[in-house]
Amino acid sequence: MRSGSRGMAAVPLLLALAATAPVAGAVPASAGIARQAAAVSYERGPAPTLAGIRAARGPFTYSTVAVSAAATGGTFGGGTVYYPDDTTQGTFGGIAVSPGYNAPESKVAWLGPRLASQGFIVITITTKSLTDQPTARGQQLLAALDYLTVRSPAAVRQRLDAARLAVSGHSMGGGGALYAAWTRPGLKAAVPLAPYHTIKNWSGITVPTLVQAGSQDTLTPPGTFAEPIYQSLTGARERAYAEFAGAAHPTFTGENAGIGALEVAWLKRFVDDDARYEQFLCPAPADPGLAEYRDSCPSA
Repeated sequence: MRSGSRGMAAVPLLLALAATAPVAGAVPASAGIARQAAAVSYERGPAPTLAGIRAARGPFTYSTVAVSAAATGGTFGGGTVYYPDDTTQGTFGGIAVSPGYNAPESKVAWLGPRLASQGFIVITITTKSLTDQPTARGQQLLAALDYLTVRSPAAVRQRLDAARLAVSGHSMGGGGALYAAWTRPGLKAAVPLAPYHTIKNWSGITVPTLVQAGSQDTLTPPGTFAEPIYQSLTGARERAYAEFAGAAHPTFTGENAGIGALEVAWLKRFVDDDARYEQFLCPAPADPGLAEYRDSCPSA
């Protein structure tokens, strides 16, 4: 299904004047190539099933390494890296995940094992301050990706494909994921969860972006945040909006089969260019927990 929504108000002056800002509605030159998934694919793991992507753990065993604040050079507050043990299937894409306002790393820690066991290298971060605003969180997400590619332990770097990176985050961390995707259009995917940002127009984002929201979220009500953000993503190569019935703001801080399954499918489809996962995104997923689902139908 395709949304007919268009951009909303003009981007604030900060965005409008930035030299690196993508042009609203622009499609990267590489988009046509990327759509030919069979020609560029990084399939990892067995043939996917709905039960498999809804499970808390995927087919890969994984290891972890703690990242101290000192090891980051002060660019973010530290965190934890989760990486697959496998070295036989080639390299893996990397994902950085940020918690929200006043939230410790533990609030997004559930995504580390879930995504690493599906074949990704994941860093869940601690922000420099619990009160960091979304833009600062976006900058720290990018710093965490740079840490993975340049400064992480050799066991991590030898498994990482530095050309296949993505961001995710909850609340202000979700707002940070939007900022990171806008700032670095070379990212392969973004998944903001119940995102908060004072900017509502993200038409300059070209990165495939999945916005997730909860119908009972009173801190970041979908009608005020997630929906207008999704509607503004007119420049994204692909986009989707998933609203879960009964989900509140804290729902996104712990294991959830529906939320986790969509994140896995989105990252597999766009970080790995794995067309096997398109079945879980287009047509709309058969998830009774979804109150609403809109998308641009990947590769349609």
